[in-house]
Amino acid sequence: MGARLVLILGGTAEAAGLAAALADRPSWWTVTSLAGRTSEPRPVAGELRQGGFGGVAGLTAWLAAERPAAVVDATHPFARQMPWHAAEACAALGIPRLRLLRPSWQRAGEDRWVEVADAAEAVRILPNFGKTALLTTGQEEVKLFLQLHQRMRLVLRSIEPIPDLPLGVVHVQARPPFTLETESVLLARYGVDVLVSKAAGGAAGQAKILAARARDIPVVLLARPPQPEGPCCGGVAGALAWLAQQGS
Repeated sequence: MGARLVLILGGTAEAAGLAAALADRPSWWTVTSLAGRTSEPRPVAGELRQGGFGGVAGLTAWLAAERPAAVVDATHPFARQMPWHAAEACAALGIPRLRLLRPSWQRAGEDRWVEVADAAEAVRILPNFGKTALLTTGQEEVKLFLQLHQRMRLVLRSIEPIPDLPLGVVHVQARPPFTLETESVLLARYGVDVLVSKAAGGAAGQAKILAARARDIPVVLLARPPQPEGPCCGGVAGALAWLAQQGS
């Protein structure tokens, strides 16, 4: 039997890790698909495609043409559309699908977390917790938070540039992973007294949580969106084990 195709819906460290692990396994070959939101993505093992599929119909058409043996959805925990599109398209074609979803961070006793349902709730309560907020939620939610720029100081961090920010809003353009030291320096430099983050999990973004803990800074933490039903694992090892079952 020749090598079989697995489509990895990527954009995360776990997706890259899975592609790298499968590069050493001749029974599989990979295509990693990126949405194209980051202008300079890091290299991944195997083949790479960039850009959206064009909704459920486009993804279904791609799967029907390429006929992968399996799909591993390793998109970000806060991806709101692709997990559902993948579930629908794979179900329609009978293609096995796995959700690779890294675990959330675990709260420690000294953490001052304020857990909210979404960005809109975070905006409503944020002024109650500080005067200078570091926002690390990504660009999609920026517009919601900008309505607070006259009530408190906002420090936005993102991988890509954010155009047309109001006067006084600070933008820090940087790419993870970050260290505890650099995160502590950032918090101190701007006098941050409240952090806003998604409950993304993973080692690459945890340093800010640890830095906030060390400085006794509250963290307004956005809850993850719901996920479609189906098999799910928390890491690369689990995905490899699942793929091995598909090949048996």
